[in-house]
Amino acid sequence: MNAIPSSATEAHPIVGSRVELQLFTTLRCNLKCSYCSESSVVNSQGKVNYSLDALDKFIRTHLDEHEKVVTFYGGEPTLNVAFIDEVIQRYPNFRYQLQTNGTLLHRLPDAILAKLSNVLVSVDGGEQITDGYRGKGVYRRVLNRVEGIRGRLGGTLTARVTWSSEETSFDELDALRESFDYIYWQFVQSDSAYSAEAMDKKRRVLSQLVERFFASHDTVYPFIPIMGVVRNKVLPSRARELYSGHSQCRASTHILNVLPDGSIFPCPDMTDDPTMQHGSVTDNWLKRSPLQPHPDMPCNDCSAYAFCRGNCMKNLHVAYVKGDDAYRRKVVEPVCELVKFLGEEVDRHDPHAWYAKAPLAVRNVIANCEVYEYVEVMP
Repeated sequence: MNAIPSSATEAHPIVGSRVELQLFTTLRCNLKCSYCSESSVVNSQGKVNYSLDALDKFIRTHLDEHEKVVTFYGGEPTLNVAFIDEVIQRYPNFRYQLQTNGTLLHRLPDAILAKLSNVLVSVDGGEQITDGYRGKGVYRRVLNRVEGIRGRLGGTLTARVTWSSEETSFDELDALRESFDYIYWQFVQSDSAYSAEAMDKKRRVLSQLVERFFASHDTVYPFIPIMGVVRNKVLPSRARELYSGHSQCRASTHILNVLPDGSIFPCPDMTDDPTMQHGSVTDNWLKRSPLQPHPDMPCNDCSAYAFCRGNCMKNLHVAYVKGDDAYRRKVVEPVCELVKFLGEEVDRHDPHAWYAKAPLAVRNVIANCEVYEYVEVMP
């Protein structure tokens, strides 16, 4: 059966020509990070209990004509290497990514590493901050594991920073370049992270990062959020084309978070909300993501929307659709303020003029970096 509806009036659940299957290999984890300690999701499901035959049937029924990209996710996905290997062998033409805490990368055989287009490794900044959230010695262990796979990995290594602490400095973020090809950050969704003092410190670090980015025309300072803002300002159509005009977090359009039991959700942070389920591999059904732009979201009137593209749909949904005023004030509005500030700092350096002077190789990376497709681009 053709996966694309023949009727022009029948909307396909996936918007656009590609789909990202974010396959949770397990919800177990080998670390006990402080910000996950109260989560009801972590450790709630073990290994995958749907068959690859069921996944085959789901893909044939709903995704047959889409380009398939798979991200292995968790929990800690490398606790289930056998499943990763089975999927890659079953679907050799898909594109693959891994998001991991990095401590078990040595478990991955060369055949898997060679197939990975990108590996996102979670850290929280420098050694002291990362170990404070994740456990003593974790930071050094992660960097050692990263170094151990570098020569065998098919694609890129990206540091995936949850920017929580107000003590996160420019120097420790900049130092990540020694171990990673790219650095990405997302501002933490915590109501204790955005005091006036914390906001001032984060603005200062953002200013330093942007200053360093524009200091050279000959190389790319590999911070994905800054690269993404520059791209979206200089090449505004690129901010829309892969996401059909929707949020770059992909939750409204083409990402399917598949839990080990086969249930499907639009956002990994909302898998504990049964009203958000919009499909099942086991029962072979799929409908449109319930996490959609809404008239109550103020994004269309925001000066940052052209380059931000809506930031985090989960944040917007909780704050404006569900009407959680405390979450809006303590999390969403401060994050939006920092995103606006980042855009203003980029504008202060005239990104169009910088891009015009940049060599072709730099322009190509800014325009086409594959890592944009794996992260939210905007923090």
